[in-house]
Amino acid sequence: MNHFFSEFIKYRFLIHELVVRDIKKKYRRSFLGILWSILNPLLMMCVTAMVFSTLFRFSVGNYPLYLLIGQVMFTFFSESTSFAMSSIIENSSLIKKVYIPKYLFPLSRVTSSLVNFLFTIPALAVIILATGQPVHWQMISLVIPLIFLFFFCLGVGLLLATMAVYFRDMFHLYGVLITLLNYATPIFYPADIVPEEYSWLMVYNPLFYFVKAFRNSLYDGVFPDALTLLQCGGLAVAAMIIGIIVFKRKENHFILYV
Repeated sequence: MNHFFSEFIKYRFLIHELVVRDIKKKYRRSFLGILWSILNPLLMMCVTAMVFSTLFRFSVGNYPLYLLIGQVMFTFFSESTSFAMSSIIENSSLIKKVYIPKYLFPLSRVTSSLVNFLFTIPALAVIILATGQPVHWQMISLVIPLIFLFFFCLGVGLLLATMAVYFRDMFHLYGVLITLLNYATPIFYPADIVPEEYSWLMVYNPLFYFVKAFRNSLYDGVFPDALTLLQCGGLAVAAMIIGIIVFKRKENHFILYV
């Protein structure tokens, strides 16, 4: 662990440059640039809210905010893990030339996605104010589940990056899995409408607990309950342990396959 932190301090400027590169790459040749981080979730929320509030008429108060919280959280997870999965392969030329701790590439991808998530905070603030949602100081407790989600995404990203080096079909399979998770997570529908025989989809879906914690903070205006935070923290720790172990065991052979 001391070696890990010493490497992190040593290469902190490289991590910064990789994060900046990823953000610039995402918005390259875009007229509005980072404003899309605010506009995109707002536009997607407007379209989805109109469709689902009209067709299904869910009994959810302030549905636009309920929907947007789920969307931005899921987007962070989907984007960060997908980018981390391709990080080793995309930086293969650099890996072959100089020694760089390889975990820095998935780490920088997840960090850049975190920065993009932070850019969406103004969009959430706009919806909170525009819909008259009461503002509570407990909303700042969002930081806690966000930290847990960051490490959960990093652990999953390390695992996916390793698998993608040896099994390129992971890119296609993960796209299917993300779609399934999108529908299996109560993002645009309330969890209480799920039939009891399908309740296991919530129990075994890790994103369910993160969505719940995020909505506790921003939608309910309360501090996430201890059990939910314990579940989110446990998932983050488990993902990190598995991701680090698998990544460390295989990283010395990456150069042979990229």
